[in-house]
Amino acid sequence: MAKFDLTAKNCQYLDRHLTFPLLEFLLQKNIYDQTSLLKFILETVSKTNMVDYTMDIRERLNMGTDLPEELIKRRSNVLVKLKELQTEVAPLMKCMEELKNPDTMKDSKSIVHALQQEFDFVTSYDIIKSAQKLAKYLYECGNYRDSISYLYICLLVMEPTDKNYLNVLWGKLAAEILTLNWQTALEDLTRLRDFIDNNNFSPIEVLQQRTWLIHWSVLVFFNHAKGRDLIIEMFLYKPLYLNAIQTMCPHILRYLATAVIINRGRRNALKDLIKVIQQESYTYRDPITEFLEHLYVNFDFEGARMKLHECQTVIINDFFIIGCLQEFIENARLMIFETFCRIHQCITISMLAEKLNMEPDEAECWIVNLIRNARLDAKIDSKLGHVVMGTQPLSPYQQLVEKIDSLSVRSEALTVLVERKQKAKTQESGEGNWKYY
Repeated sequence: MAKFDLTAKNCQYLDRHLTFPLLEFLLQKNIYDQTSLLKFILETVSKTNMVDYTMDIRERLNMGTDLPEELIKRRSNVLVKLKELQTEVAPLMKCMEELKNPDTMKDSKSIVHALQQEFDFVTSYDIIKSAQKLAKYLYECGNYRDSISYLYICLLVMEPTDKNYLNVLWGKLAAEILTLNWQTALEDLTRLRDFIDNNNFSPIEVLQQRTWLIHWSVLVFFNHAKGRDLIIEMFLYKPLYLNAIQTMCPHILRYLATAVIINRGRRNALKDLIKVIQQESYTYRDPITEFLEHLYVNFDFEGARMKLHECQTVIINDFFIIGCLQEFIENARLMIFETFCRIHQCITISMLAEKLNMEPDEAECWIVNLIRNARLDAKIDSKLGHVVMGTQPLSPYQQLVEKIDSLSVRSEALTVLVERKQKAKTQESGEGNWKYY
């Protein structure tokens, strides 16, 4: 399984604290040597202020339960620093307490006005800066919930032009993910994406920011109710993010492919996804992307069946998508069944059972339920053990949806191209004027 494990690649683009759940998950799977993995976690956690977690890892490594002198001193220093920062932020918290109305506390102008009445501009700025430092320090200690409170205040008061604003956005998103607040995390993710897309970063900086955002968003999308649609919209139908995936992290295609497979309402995305998978097959392949290639490019049902078996093993050992296992198997079998039925009008149940990795009785029951629930135009001849398919023309509505999706992608790509050319033309014009004067 180590060759299919993406933890090392994913962790390159995650905050140190976001890697701990992934590494703990790996410990349970026994893919790597336990001692080596624990030592790596210990090395990583030693760069934070999470002293208790450090002690837990030391115990699991049989390094003793007694606190070393170094850790005792570190814990003491952490508490002293924490108290200092809390003292610096005390005036801000006093202002927040005075704004007793919950609606007023959500109004940035009210908070700024209260601070300006109490302090001068420089002092107010310093207090907000201290609040950001305290939020980061609490985060480093593993106290994510309290960190969120201070980060929320910082975002209310700070201007987007502030040099620390972007760091606060990233910190808030990380803390919301670690506290499993998926709705708020999605809101923070959207805000961060808009900030990255609408600010003047250099081409390399914006590519790096988008690559990090792509990896963090996978954590949100596979835990939010609307995530299965949103991941397809962002990764497949936003050219700037698709370009980032193709350039920096083609391994993300595993998660995009999984989202398309488990999302029955987005089958129209399959055609576009398969094009991307084929384009990137020389840089990245795994059983999930190969399953789609075998099924929809080569129409190799035996190959698809074998890959489906491998897909189960991959998903069980992937932190991001392990929760989708049953849905993935169910929908992958449905895709095999639908594709097979488009080619053959009459199919034996025993043959279908073999293609779907099922027993004949189990396959017959599954097909009966599928015909009933999905209202397929098909009948089962139990005596002969056959499934007889009717004609299944694509509905006009579905044809329209697919054409609109395709036109939308082309229009967005053309818009980006026109804007890029216009920007280049403006810059050339500006340079010409400068030389003239």
